[in-house]
Amino acid sequence: MLIYSKEVINKTSEWVEGNANAKLWLQQHNHEELVQLKDAVSRYSKAFEYLLVHKHLVLAAFVNAVWDDKKAFKLLMEKKEFVWAAMANFINGDDNAAGFLQKNNLKHYIQLASVIQAKLRKEGDEGTSIFSGPIKIDK
Repeated sequence: MLIYSKEVINKTSEWVEGNANAKLWLQQHNHEELVQLKDAVSRYSKAFEYLLVHKHLVLAAFVNAVWDDKKAFKLLMEKKEFVWAAMANFINGDDNAAGFLQKNNLKHYIQLASVIQAKLRKEGDEGTSIFSGPIKIDK
């Protein structure tokens, strides 16, 4: 199972929120895969490719599960990566997933899932306005 220390997950949360010092800390402690995770969840292909090339398959499956890929979620479950599967479910709106993580004393993983969820929602909102989309409105 892919379990990181509380400190590593907390630094990853800080990095997802944009803290450059947290990124540096992760790199200095040989966690480049978690540095890349930030961009991979935002669908940047180079970051996702990094995860695949360097054989971080659990993280790659997590990224795809976040984007509602049922096969990726199934892979996480088959590999008994319940923490990453629960995080993906939490990001996708499953309140029971947070309960599972909390019951297993993994609140720091809930925090990481929350900041990833907030990042994805913000990115989705940035591309949305009343003047964009399929129907064009004259100003």
